[in-house]
Amino acid sequence: MKHYCVSIVLLLFFLGHSQENPPTKQYGDKYLEDQFYIGLGFNLLMNKPTDVAQTSLSYNLQTGFIKDIPFNAKRNFGIGVGFGYATNSYYSNIVATQANNTIAYQVGGVEDFRRSKFETHAIELPFELRWRTSNASDYKFWRIYTGAKFGYVFAGESRLLTELDKSGFSNDDIEKLQYGLMLSFGYNTWNVHAYYSLNPLLKDDVMINGGESIDLRVLRIGVIFYIL
Repeated sequence: MKHYCVSIVLLLFFLGHSQENPPTKQYGDKYLEDQFYIGLGFNLLMNKPTDVAQTSLSYNLQTGFIKDIPFNAKRNFGIGVGFGYATNSYYSNIVATQANNTIAYQVGGVEDFRRSKFETHAIELPFELRWRTSNASDYKFWRIYTGAKFGYVFAGESRLLTELDKSGFSNDDIEKLQYGLMLSFGYNTWNVHAYYSLNPLLKDDVMINGGESIDLRVLRIGVIFYIL
């Protein structure tokens, strides 16, 4: 995963550097902005059950296309509707095991435990209310984009790594439909991106072996880069 993060950071740096001499904007006064995005972030687990702790750096990678739809003549206020892909990891001391098509959860308790995680791959549909200080010739401007994001998890896994072994399985307890609120703001190339999930990471009836519900929520903070 470290190689993926380094690659993304290098790509963002290259794209940001290329903005110093950008091509001429298309459509003149009918220009569009910020139609492609790529981002890197970290997932913070909120509302954790008793004795559950987050371990390692839980990452997010996202990319996609957003249709820019300005509402006014200056084209600096409008909406964006998009389609994208994201992969997320959530490291913690929650250990998931599967036997006879039944999944059980416990906090730690595994010999030579190193780390465990939930991993998801999702198709996402962002919806943004967009405000910016752009014009037809200026490439450096402030932006504030806020809205909601809906995601469908088409692949979700639980993985466990110990000193002696590693294992994993497809986890159907991961909630397929994910949705939450998001905010992006910044100037020119680099922008802060935040997302908070409004529904749990796992299904409502999933519990730790002690009987406590695993009602994990996700707070995601990172950077996002818009182009074209």
